[in-house]
Amino acid sequence: MSDAPQTYIGGQAVIEGVMMRAPTCLSIAVRRPDGNIVVREGPLRAKLLTSPMAKWPGIRGMIMLVESLSVGYGALRFSAEQQMNEAERKEAGESSSAVWLSMAFAIGLFMLLPQGLATGLGKLLGTSWDLTSPVFHAVTGGFKLLVFTTYISVISLVPEVRRVFQYHGAEHKTIFAYEMGVPLSVENVRNQSRLHPRCGTTFLVVVIAVSIVLGAGATPLLLPNAKGLSGQVLTFLLRLLLLPLIAAISYELQRISARYCTTGPLRVLLFPGFLFQKITTREPDDAQLEVAIAAMEVARARDEAASKLQSSEPDRLHVFESLEGVREAASRGFSPALAE
Repeated sequence: MSDAPQTYIGGQAVIEGVMMRAPTCLSIAVRRPDGNIVVREGPLRAKLLTSPMAKWPGIRGMIMLVESLSVGYGALRFSAEQQMNEAERKEAGESSSAVWLSMAFAIGLFMLLPQGLATGLGKLLGTSWDLTSPVFHAVTGGFKLLVFTTYISVISLVPEVRRVFQYHGAEHKTIFAYEMGVPLSVENVRNQSRLHPRCGTTFLVVVIAVSIVLGAGATPLLLPNAKGLSGQVLTFLLRLLLLPLIAAISYELQRISARYCTTGPLRVLLFPGFLFQKITTREPDDAQLEVAIAAMEVARARDEAASKLQSSEPDRLHVFESLEGVREAASRGFSPALAE
């Protein structure tokens, strides 16, 4: 086993595939219905990440959130297109409202509903919790955790979502093997844990905890007279406005936990996130591991050749019949002749 590599590579599960993101590039490997592995790779076009502000504590968390959402949506869209025929791709391309509908659904489910449930519980118990009370914000946070847990548990029963969760596990296992410096064989990757301290699921748990603290502190300070329906609306709007700050603080806390809490007694702080990862990750099969390894091999090869990449270079698409084909192409620097 060699020393752990210095280059940070993160990932994300997509539909029938995995995205891997290195500092200079990203790759998306997807298994098509015909069994072939299609890989899209190219330079990382993230102007905000190259700005000086991207290194400022606090600001960098907001920047990472914006860039991650943008890149992640693009990866999901690409992976979905690989499962479609031409007619289906055209129809999907004409729909531009899906993103906004998804955002509205998320806000309603994870922000409006918990606040409404907390208010309803107070009335049911015959206690009118003041909107500025820490108890109200703690109960709202508890309902957020309940809604989040219920949501991911229910969708995990859907076969298609369960497969995404398997690719999520494959992504974690591959990143662990990469960070340990072991050869990226299916056997080596299979033996790794599917629970990773830098997982986005863990990040969401941190976000909920931070939102409780900030909400309890900011509401009495900024909305000292919040009452009734108008107070409910103002409290909800304040939570929306606090989201960038919540993301910034949560990002810094997760960086600290990933750095200092992975071993020793502080590891107990990661336990809540690992519990949720047991739902959002599943044990992958070998074919899924091959896809995750392909994405990692391409990202690593591209990052090592970063000096040859230009931000204006178009993404390239490659189709392979096996993982061995991916490795061979990576070793040759992805000859244009291999592009689809």
